[in-house]
Amino acid sequence: MALSRRTFSALAGSAALGLALGGSGGPGAPSAYAARSVPTGPAPAPPSADGRPHTIGYDRYSLLVDGRRLVVWSGEMHPFRLPSPSLWRDVLQKMRAHGFNAVSIYVAWNYHSSAPGTYDFTGVRDLDLFLRTAAETGLYVILRPGPYINAEVDGGGFPGWLTAAKGTARTDDPDYLAHVDEWLTQVNRIARRHQFTQGTGTVLLYQIENEYDAHPGDATGRAYMAHLYKKVRADGIDVPLFHNDKGRNGYWTPGSFDTGGEKGGWLYGFDGYPSPSQTPPDWGTFGPGGAKGGASASPTTPGFVPEFGGGWFDPWGGAWFDGKGYAEARRTRDAAYERRFYLTNLANGLTLHNVYMTFGGTSWGWLPAPVVYTSYDYGAAIDEARNVTDKIAPMHQLGHLLQRVPDFAKLDRAADVHAEGLKVYHLANPDTGAHVYVARNDGADAVTADLPTDAGRVRITVPGRDARLLTTGLKLGGRTLKYATAEPVMCVTAGRQAIAVFSGRHGDMAELVLKCPVGPNVMRLDPEAAWVLDDDSLHVNVPLGQGGLTRVLVQKGETDTPLLLLFADDATAVRLFPYDTPSGTLLVYGPALLRHAEVRGNEVHLTGDVTETTSIEVWGPRGTDTLVWNGRTLPTRVTLSGSLMTTGLLPAVPEVRLPELGGWRMRTENPEAGPGFDDSRWTVADRTTTFSTTPVPDGQPVLFADDYGFHYGDVWYRGSFTDATGLEEVSLAYSTGTQGLLMAWLDGEPLGTHRMPVPDKTTTVRKGTWADTAAFPVRAALRTPGRHVLSVLVRRMQHDEDGKALDTHKAARGLTAASFKGGSPKVSWRIQGAAAPDPVRGPMNNGGLYGEREGWHLPGFADHDWEQASFPRAARYQGVTWYRTTFRLSVPADIDASIGLTLQDDPYRAYRAQIFLNGWNLGQYINEVGPQHTFVLPNGILRTRGANTLALAVLSEFTTLSGPGSVRLTLLGRATGGLPVTPV
Repeated sequence: MALSRRTFSALAGSAALGLALGGSGGPGAPSAYAARSVPTGPAPAPPSADGRPHTIGYDRYSLLVDGRRLVVWSGEMHPFRLPSPSLWRDVLQKMRAHGFNAVSIYVAWNYHSSAPGTYDFTGVRDLDLFLRTAAETGLYVILRPGPYINAEVDGGGFPGWLTAAKGTARTDDPDYLAHVDEWLTQVNRIARRHQFTQGTGTVLLYQIENEYDAHPGDATGRAYMAHLYKKVRADGIDVPLFHNDKGRNGYWTPGSFDTGGEKGGWLYGFDGYPSPSQTPPDWGTFGPGGAKGGASASPTTPGFVPEFGGGWFDPWGGAWFDGKGYAEARRTRDAAYERRFYLTNLANGLTLHNVYMTFGGTSWGWLPAPVVYTSYDYGAAIDEARNVTDKIAPMHQLGHLLQRVPDFAKLDRAADVHAEGLKVYHLANPDTGAHVYVARNDGADAVTADLPTDAGRVRITVPGRDARLLTTGLKLGGRTLKYATAEPVMCVTAGRQAIAVFSGRHGDMAELVLKCPVGPNVMRLDPEAAWVLDDDSLHVNVPLGQGGLTRVLVQKGETDTPLLLLFADDATAVRLFPYDTPSGTLLVYGPALLRHAEVRGNEVHLTGDVTETTSIEVWGPRGTDTLVWNGRTLPTRVTLSGSLMTTGLLPAVPEVRLPELGGWRMRTENPEAGPGFDDSRWTVADRTTTFSTTPVPDGQPVLFADDYGFHYGDVWYRGSFTDATGLEEVSLAYSTGTQGLLMAWLDGEPLGTHRMPVPDKTTTVRKGTWADTAAFPVRAALRTPGRHVLSVLVRRMQHDEDGKALDTHKAARGLTAASFKGGSPKVSWRIQGAAAPDPVRGPMNNGGLYGEREGWHLPGFADHDWEQASFPRAARYQGVTWYRTTFRLSVPADIDASIGLTLQDDPYRAYRAQIFLNGWNLGQYINEVGPQHTFVLPNGILRTRGANTLALAVLSEFTTLSGPGSVRLTLLGRATGGLPVTPV
């Protein structure tokens, strides 16, 4: 929401008077993580690679960093789902600005390793760069390198080559552990250089394994977890370690396995993804307790949720959200959902909270697991196109609250409180005497009730399926809050005054009562506020959101420190950004995003983004009189609230025009289908044994693609045999991930296409491996003696994950058997998949299509002799047709434009398209299945100021006419500001 001109004018001119509301011990030592009793006090300073050693301890309330209580408010993002390192900083800065103090990341083994002994941590895989960027942004890092991560990625993060390797995964099998140790050695060589304990980075916590519930407490599981623990410690990782317990089973609590004699270095964590239709669960202080009660499974460690639902994933066909995609995930798990569920967690003493996902990103190339399609938007607070959505408001408010108000780091359950129609949680800080109330409405209609508090009865209204946070007794500078119906967001000291921010829903009437034993001077700086002094209290009332920010200044009385009270609705509160500098704390109001702030003498230098017309207002150290925004000095004036405010308005972001896509050229492929194709260099498929969990049919060779080193994308088979006399039918058994497909030709003539069904919501939505047999009749004209060639293309899709530790990632992909009716020819098979891994884009970019092997997807490929084409098209063809075009963009350098590619067609038409931008495989579109039609083109891969090459590899089924239909560029978001982006 932009600052209104009326409010701007009122502040820029003469202000209306009246009312306004403003671990100790060394690494590895037994006592390394032990904690003495620590009173409530200021949180640690924002983290950085400051060159000084730090301690990380904990007690039952919270982590303790350098002896100070830290509430971890973390958001999940995956660097591998944003293959443009320049944009990592963009997302991290958005997270920091909106209240997060930590980022949690998986490190995907398959993303870094194309073959045993081969590891790549360069380019888009530069883990060292990501960790440096997080430290420079001021975020702690929760590092989660597996070896198994799940994460809805191919094989749960296991590399493709592991599917064909000896050894039972996720056990103490020595063959498997040898591979694991090699992986962890590579990761930990980087991670140990970025540990916060060493002062060389901001890695705060480290996870081993993930959701490991297959061998709970048995000898295999204990040995496996002990091996991982000792390996990580031996590699020099000295921060606390943890595991993410799937579904709160009480597995892998402290003392449940051998940690080599180390005490106190292990945290218990659990995850949860409650549905919006559920009542928020009590997984801590107010819960039933016991080993399966959540945090109660480990009462001596702080409540820790390494994953809590920030959205949900969607399968092919969109079954979870009735075909509406991630927009529906965001609607059903909205800001009200977050308030209701996350405040319940806070009330239950969970002080380490990670939101999965905060930025979902893109499962580009062949990265997605079978259970998801290309987009991994997840309905997250920051969408796939890097736009901050309305869901950010509770994140922003709670995140800054937990960092800026220390009372919330140490709360005990207090006396039960009841309010008609509401579920009420009551907590208190034993050191400060502050009380916290969470009033939750689980019904559909708004509830107005009297809430009994230690400050008296307070009348509140809570909307349906929402929650409200109230506090009493908070210290606001040198004054004390009696109560407020608006929610506290932060209290900071900027210059020589305290600033307290309160927020609520738009249109709410906020009531705040401040204890004032000595009558203060009160100044209303915005006309919306009203105030009155009554005995020893100051009463302030403000309608939230009318005119933007409402300010009230309280001076004198019992303290000489002025208190500025700021009131905001959600849309206004998310444009209030605190920022700590060596010269003191700044509070900035107005822009869509504050990226960075620093004080240079009398100048305040800010960088950030603007989307709508706005002013900028800054509270900061005394003596600052100049404001520099994105390198440009702005005219300002000093307001009665002590801020520095622009005298003019910054303009809204200009329009961004995108070109129409034309000039297409096309070419069909599938030479592999022809009987004369030279396959002599293909791999002979004649193995007889496999480590796959799929049995090999008697009398047939192993045809599984992974056994021949082809782990990602499409795979071709050519089977040669003699004499088709009497041959009536060919039956081809095959196994794929979700939405797999098989096409067959005999002597170059199409036999037909078979595809796996679309998942349904009740039985197959989580199914990871699909097996079926395609039976094709053989025309009489093909039943001849002599040599014949059976050509088969399998879109194998991805490997299953291994959530239950049953080696399900090893299930076969590709052909599994061939049989014949009316004959029994002896077939000699050859197989071909992807060529050597792309040295820049990695092994998961390309599959085995002829065009991919020949470089038809690459920008430099010469396509001048291809046939001209235009869309929409209507062709009937079995196989692959490639379409290529180029386009130029000229987005101004100071505008961050997020751009997508949208494909649409008659949903009856059965075809799919792989999207290659400048050689990068950015996703797969399945026209008749969906639900995804728009694909994000990340800046860096997309040249926003230059030429781009777009290629579509369209796989058509022959059963219907095939497109593409409409193919166009789509503007997904824009802002003035942004960051420089380096091409990848």
